[in-house]
Amino acid sequence: MTTTLTPALVGISHGTSSPDGQAAVDGLMRGVAAAHPDLTVALGFVDVQHPNPPETLAALPPRLPAIVVPLLLSAGYHVHVDLTRAIDAETDRSVVLAAALGPDDRLIALLQHRLVQAGFGPGDVLLLAAAGSSDARAVADCRVVAERLASASGHDVALGFLSAAEPRLADAVAAARAASPGRRIVVSSYLLAPGYFQSLVEKAGADVVTSPLLTPDEVAPKLLIDVVSSRYREGL
Repeated sequence: MTTTLTPALVGISHGTSSPDGQAAVDGLMRGVAAAHPDLTVALGFVDVQHPNPPETLAALPPRLPAIVVPLLLSAGYHVHVDLTRAIDAETDRSVVLAAALGPDDRLIALLQHRLVQAGFGPGDVLLLAAAGSSDARAVADCRVVAERLASASGHDVALGFLSAAEPRLADAVAAARAASPGRRIVVSSYLLAPGYFQSLVEKAGADVVTSPLLTPDEVAPKLLIDVVSSRYREGL
C-alpha cells in the first residue's frame, strides 16, 4: 500500500540583518506552525540569512514533499529566478512553488489597520511605499495593491518605490507635499517586516509612516497567517 505524505510548508523570506525583522518573520512562521500543528513547517531565506532554499529543503525529512511559499509581497526576481532555480534543482523530493503573498485583499485590510494605528485622517495625503523590482510583473503587482487600497479606503493613493522602479518614494513624497501644502503626508509601508527598506521609508520625508505588516512586538496578524495558509493550499 502506498502512503501519501502531506507536503511540508516551507516559507522562504528575503532575509534581513535586522534583529527586529528576523524576530518578526520568525513570529509569523511560529504562528503558521501553531495554526497547522499537523504540518512540517520550515523557514528559509533567499538572501542575507541562512538556511538558503537548498539548505532548507535538504533539512526536511527524507522524501517528504514540500510546498514553498514565498514570504514576499510580490513575485519578482527572487520568485521567478532564485526560487524557481532552487526548486528545479531539487532531485530528492517533489517540490511545488506557490504564489507570492500579494496582491491579496487581506493584505489590504492589514494596510488599513496600520493606517488606523498611525492616526490617518481624511485630510491627509496617502502614499504607498513598496520595495520595487526590476521585474515588471512585481511592479504591476504593487500598482494593483495601490489601486485596491485606494478603493478600500476611499482615498487617492500615490505609489513610491524604494529601489529599481519609479517614482522613488522620496520624490513621490516631495511631489505630494508640493501639490498639497499644509496637509500631512502619510506613507503606508507595504513591507513585510522591519529592516533596511523600512528605514528608507522612514527617511523619505513623510510626516507619518506606518509600521510594516509584521512587527517584533506583536503577535503575527491572523490575516497574514491566513494568506500564507492559502498559498500553501493553492500549491496543493
